[in-house]
Order: sequence, then structure tokens, then C-alpha cells
Amino acid sequence: MSMLASKPAGKAGSAASARRPVRRRRRDAKVVAGCVILGVFVILAVAGPYLAPYNPSAQTGPNLAAPSAAHWLGTTQTGQDVFSQLLAGARVTLLVGFTAGAIATVLAVLVGVTAGFAGGLGDELLSLLSNVFLVIPALPLVIVLAGYLKNAGAVAVAAVISVTGWAFGARILRAQTLSLREREFVVAARARGERLWRLVLFEILPNERAIIVSGFLLTSVFAVLTQASLAFLGVGSISSWSWGTMLYWAQNAEAFNIGAWWWYVPPGLCIGLFGMALGLLNFAIDENLNPKLRAVPRRLRRKAGDAGERP
Repeated sequence: MSMLASKPAGKAGSAASARRPVRRRRRDAKVVAGCVILGVFVILAVAGPYLAPYNPSAQTGPNLAAPSAAHWLGTTQTGQDVFSQLLAGARVTLLVGFTAGAIATVLAVLVGVTAGFAGGLGDELLSLLSNVFLVIPALPLVIVLAGYLKNAGAVAVAAVISVTGWAFGARILRAQTLSLREREFVVAARARGERLWRLVLFEILPNERAIIVSGFLLTSVFAVLTQASLAFLGVGSISSWSWGTMLYWAQNAEAFNIGAWWWYVPPGLCIGLFGMALGLLNFAIDENLNPKLRAVPRRLRRKAGDAGERP
């Protein structure tokens, strides 16, 4: 009977093990696709202004010329090369996105972990601060702040965007810290006399890596979309090229109405691909760092258990 029972269990185990490589291949495919797309954009951001065939602000061709061998993505209403503007705009767009993501993530970690670990009055005050920024409309606040920084650079715009992008991550980190600080390993480390900074750095933060990385990626996407929205609305500096600035000038020249698709489709497509790349990396990293997502599905565990109980 034991031999008969072991065969179905072995089949169920082999089926579960066969499913795991499939999930691993899917996760690896997400990582590869996200890294390739993001790597291309990073290369364009670093070397784009040097690879641009023309000066993006100079008239180098006929007005509103369709894509050709001389101008791969056509020209604007004033004869500017769209491909050169796309390469030059990648640097500002990605700089704003990653800088705002980094600043917002640092603020979220400081506020969220401190509130969750400290407790008491400090937790109440920091939670109140997070709630205030959560209920404030993000885009109107960014428009008001950016209106005072007409000639500000990319870092200043990123700092303004990060002001509205940290509160949600702080709330999530606070809830996770409240759960972790009562776990056995944290209580044991505290009983050993570990210092507070060691508890946070070596016991709390390693267990919040998935949330921190996910918050950084999502905030970077939010920053790129917000920067494009600000540039599209003409708020802030429109003298430096970015993908949002390209959309602003295309909208002003009514490129959609006159059928100049090569003017607004490339920057919009690049913004979408950038968000997709960070989304793929977010899913893959979350699956890799979150042990619950790596576990065998309940349906397979139930089948394995039923197979093992058969006589």
C-alpha cells in the first residue's frame, strides 16, 4: 500500500517541480525584458546628446517632413529633427524620474520605519504628516510648486515631485514595521541588547526590501509621468528638451490635427516603454524577494496531499 501511495505523491511532486521552472523562466523573462528596455534608455540618457545627428534646437531640414533617411523621425513645424530631440530629452526625463524616486524612497523609509518602530507620540505625529500629504491632490500641488521654479533644473523639479510621492510608501512601510517589530527574531535581538540602529538596519530593513524596491520603481514611473504632465502643460522650464517638452510643442503646433504622428508618437511611446520596463522589473523583483510568491500554489499542494492519502 505504501508503494502504491508513493507513486501518485511522486507524480504530484514532479508536477509541482515541473511548474517551478516555468514560473522561474517567466520571472527571468520579465527581468531580461525590463533590463534590456531600461538599459537602452539609460544608454540614450547618458550618450544621447552626443549621438544626436543634429542640434535639437536648430532648423536642419524642411518643415514637417515625414521620416526619411536624412531625418529618421521626421522634423517639426520649424524644421527641427525629432530624433535628435528624442535622444536629448531622454537625459532630463530619466534624471527627473530616478532622482525623484530616490528622494521619495528615502523619505518614505525614514518616516515609515521611524513611525512604526518608535510608536507612541512619534508614531502619531509622523502618521498625521503622512495622512496630510496623502489627501493633498498631487498634481495641483506640484503645479503650484513648479510655478515658482520657472528656470529650475531637473534636480529641483525632481525634488518638487518627490514631495508628493513619499507618503503612500511611508504608510506601507509603517504597517510592515509594526508587524515586524513584534516578531520573534526582533524580540530576541532586542533581548540580546542590540542597538536600535542595528535592529533597524539588520533586522527590519532586510525584510522590507521588496516594498522599498517596489516603491522606488513605482515612484520613478510616477515622477516621469508627472514631469511629462508638467512640461505638457507648460509649467516650469520648457527651454530644456525632455519627452514632455516634445509633447508640449507638438500640442501647441496641433501635430495631431495635421497628421504629424512622427512628432508626438515617439516621445509618448518612450514614456510608455519606460513605465513597462520598470513594471516588469517590479513584478520580477517582488516574486524573487517575496517568499510567498515563490511558494507552491495551494492547488498543487492540495493535489499532492490528496494523492498521498489515496490507498
